[in-house]
Amino acid sequence: MRVYLSVDMEGVTGLTDPEEMHAGKRGYERGCELMTADANAAVHGAYDAGAGAVLVNDAHGSTKNLRIDLLDPRATLIRGPGKAQRMAHGLDGTFDAACFVGYHAMAGVPDGVLNHTWMGKEIQNVYLNGTACGETRVVAACAGYHGVPVVLVTGDEAVGEEARALLGDVETVAVKKGIDKFSAELLPPALAQARIREATARALDRLTDFTPYVEPAPYTLGVEWNSTAIASAVSLIPGVKLAGPRHTEFTTDEFPQIMALFGLFASIAGQVACNAGPYG
Repeated sequence: MRVYLSVDMEGVTGLTDPEEMHAGKRGYERGCELMTADANAAVHGAYDAGAGAVLVNDAHGSTKNLRIDLLDPRATLIRGPGKAQRMAHGLDGTFDAACFVGYHAMAGVPDGVLNHTWMGKEIQNVYLNGTACGETRVVAACAGYHGVPVVLVTGDEAVGEEARALLGDVETVAVKKGIDKFSAELLPPALAQARIREATARALDRLTDFTPYVEPAPYTLGVEWNSTAIASAVSLIPGVKLAGPRHTEFTTDEFPQIMALFGLFASIAGQVACNAGPYG
């Protein structure tokens, strides 16, 4: 059994402050340790259930956050920028299951800890085939494109609710309960990670209960930006069109193109926002 882990950071045990997720900021190094510990809990659970191989993808920000020196040696790690498939890089039809660790609620969820969709400052909302969605749905749809079911989602209570509404009886672990965007009631790491390990094993033990989440093609990705300048800039990408002053759309029959587009969006939008300064 081959298991794929996509590991984000906002939903990691113990973290509530954006500075804990940015290199050089206060608490970042400890944040990386906690992120790696949550990933290890899922790796442990996968091997408890009989996995033969586990691939871990660092899916947060710079994608240079997970500590390879602390990672369970039975797993391998995809690390670093330039990954065409971003949060789903390395995922293909050879995997039996996908697990999402450290995920967070979509933009606009009041009790979602660090809620956003893909880019917290530049993007207001993301739409897939006309419906607002979060990263859980986007990456689950990519997994479904490859015929791989998502069996586990860990993070705060809000992302667990989002995942169950989307995927049905998926295993979820709430490591924190949101109070506001930057505050939460937290589980101690030892307890949270024990629950992640148990839930991962439980999910894989009932793997036949799960089916891939399949979004029908063609796929239309809509993005509502916070700036007309960003929308205008990204609309220069071939295939991307302006659908409103701050809204862009892109349609394709190949879901991997959606994942790759997010990488281009991040590069262009970040540059435009940086150049715009306080007027962005």
